[in-house]
Amino acid sequence: MTAPGGRPDCEEVIMKLLHIDSSALGTHSVSRELSAAIVARLRRQHPTAEVVYRDLAAEPLPHWAPAADATDPAVRAGSAVLDEFLAADVVVIGAPMYNFGIPSQLKAWIDRILVAGKTFRYTARGPEGLAGGRKVIVASARGGIYSDKPAMDFQEAYLRHVLGFIGIGDVEFVRAEGLNISPETKAEAIRSAHAAIEDVARLAA
Repeated sequence: MTAPGGRPDCEEVIMKLLHIDSSALGTHSVSRELSAAIVARLRRQHPTAEVVYRDLAAEPLPHWAPAADATDPAVRAGSAVLDEFLAADVVVIGAPMYNFGIPSQLKAWIDRILVAGKTFRYTARGPEGLAGGRKVIVASARGGIYSDKPAMDFQEAYLRHVLGFIGIGDVEFVRAEGLNISPETKAEAIRSAHAAIEDVARLAA
């Protein structure tokens, strides 16, 4: 996997876009469908955008553990993930809800980008996020309907909190929920989510 290159010395600023998928459902995944649609819409808006793609289900990251030295493969993988994240202007995350939360594959990625001294730091006034200035768009897919049940939603609430912790307040969700209720509900949820992508993409301009 190649990290994006440097910015050219010209007036045009090239958008750097990081695309993350975490669903284990492959071609049956709604979050993958939506994240791909978001990226495609952004690329139409920014034809010269540099896109880095990481499939956390196809290439799962090792879960975080203390490492002996920088030659540890887990350390090298973590460094690559962090570099990709820090280089990005916009991050698109495909995040299905699994058992009220996020997939463990996505949690392993988050554990690699929350790094003291890199994306946050502790101060006398408390923790301070260092990763602001970038936008995150989350393609959220849920089998049930949880937007009216915040006490049961540990997926979107967690993502907002952890991204806010590292200084990212510019977070948008494209949500498809009720996917397992009925074929009609699923079709309408996907249609509404695709319609919402237009508004979210304009905000990323």
